[in-house]
Amino acid sequence: MKLLVYILAGALFILHQDLWFWDDRTLLFGFLPIGLGYHTLYSILAACVWALAVKFAWPADLEEDEAADEAAAPPATPAEASE
Repeated sequence: MKLLVYILAGALFILHQDLWFWDDRTLLFGFLPIGLGYHTLYSILAACVWALAVKFAWPADLEEDEAADEAAAPPATPAEASE
């Protein structure tokens, strides 16, 4: 699954270079420029890919390091907690 996330991220990089809609004056639904519609769909796709990246490709050792740091830290005084 990690490999799929990496491939999708690479595809997003390539798809972001949308040279094919720069001079196109086509309107989607009669009002939306096709370039803006493309970037709307691109943004939704990017959000989905990065959600997959967090779920399947996020390094687990980062979470373990954070938990270890919190366990090793001395308890905060009330003055430090309010800052």
